[in-house]
Amino acid sequence: MSAESTERRILSVLEEDAQASYAEIADRANVSKPTVRKYIKKLEDEGVIVGYSADIDPKKLAGQSIAMVGMDVASERYVEATRKLKDVPAVEALYTSSGDHMLMAEVRADDGDSLAAVIEEELLTLDGVTAAHPSFLQERLK
Repeated sequence: MSAESTERRILSVLEEDAQASYAEIADRANVSKPTVRKYIKKLEDEGVIVGYSADIDPKKLAGQSIAMVGMDVASERYVEATRKLKDVPAVEALYTSSGDHMLMAEVRADDGDSLAAVIEEELLTLDGVTAAHPSFLQERLK
């Protein structure tokens, strides 16, 4: 088996269950526990694995609203704007995008009104952010 396929199998297990133990990963990826440990350390060091997270169903999360916000940014302010967006506490995750918007941000707040305030008062006021288009998440289907 090639190293690439070993990495893919380990990453596949982690994507399905980020809480899987090394023993579970080893069993499901058909490798030894020391191999799992070695590859995970390597992938973390290389920045391939950047963290572990829980998938949240926004409908079942009492007292919190979540939106994916597509943002347009002036190209001459892109670097500065992305740095500032990373520092906004309500921005849970920030992605570059090749779709309709340059950036996509996962934004969380206590409720819809608070989320709208974050967008209006924190995102749209950043120098370089020219537009924000929220899509409020309703129900996790998968």
